[in-house]
Amino acid sequence: QVQLVESGGGLVQPGGSLRLSCAASGFTFSSYHMSWYRQAPGKERELVAGISPTGGGTNYADSVKGRFTISRDNRKNTVSLQMNSLKPEDTAVYYCKAGRSGSAYWGQGTQVTVSS
Repeated sequence: QVQLVESGGGLVQPGGSLRLSCAASGFTFSSYHMSWYRQAPGKERELVAGISPTGGGTNYADSVKGRFTISRDNRKNTVSLQMNSLKPEDTAVYYCKAGRSGSAYWGQGTQVTVSS
């Protein structure tokens, strides 16, 4: 069955870095657009970053441009999010999403907390 398993979350001080990973299985990973979303308490889920099936195209939320980098490895069926210069407002549950016309899959999420 389809599985998206996020890892790499945790507690980090402001200005620190974390790298999130999402391991995919059960579908043709290289055919899917992959994204990272996040949801903070009391707020709606928002798009953080996305990457095209080949990895040739990426997009970012304005709030993370220049600090976060999304990448994928189609041989290992993984997508990653490198997060640098973290701020308290980056605190949220981060979700991995696989999307293609007519279908979408979500992971269970990983908590990222930025606090001193």
